[in-house]
Amino acid sequence: MTTDRGGPLAAARVIAKLPAQDLDRARAFYRDQLGLEPVEERTGGLRYCCAEGEFHVFRSSGAPSGTATQMGFEVDDLDATVAELRRRGVVFETVESRPGFRAAGGVVEVDDNYPSKGTGERGAFFRDSEGNVLGLGQAVRVSAV
Repeated sequence: MTTDRGGPLAAARVIAKLPAQDLDRARAFYRDQLGLEPVEERTGGLRYCCAEGEFHVFRSSGAPSGTATQMGFEVDDLDATVAELRRRGVVFETVESRPGFRAAGGVVEVDDNYPSKGTGERGAFFRDSEGNVLGLGQAVRVSAV
């Protein structure tokens, strides 16, 4: 076991992988509701690129757990993004307030964040056509006066 920070995966790119029981249905959801088109295809798989990241949707007989966020999108304006996605037919999850965060109108607010990203975070969650839980997040930053 190495103790340095340069382990064998330190330089690897991270790619999210999402299962789909019906790849055509998933393609339609990502196109029609999220406005995304695959940049590449292979038998049983679709590759999507967004800004600096990418994710793959692949045909699978397995089902997503549906109990936790499987992939997230960081956005600059959560309210505008949620409004546009709702207009496109995306249904957002109802989230109840719990210790550590508040929920109002389907938006979660957390008072903490990774220091390099901000002082808090706002988020919203929805499911794709295959039941994968996807999240949107917007960093909250306090401006210096």
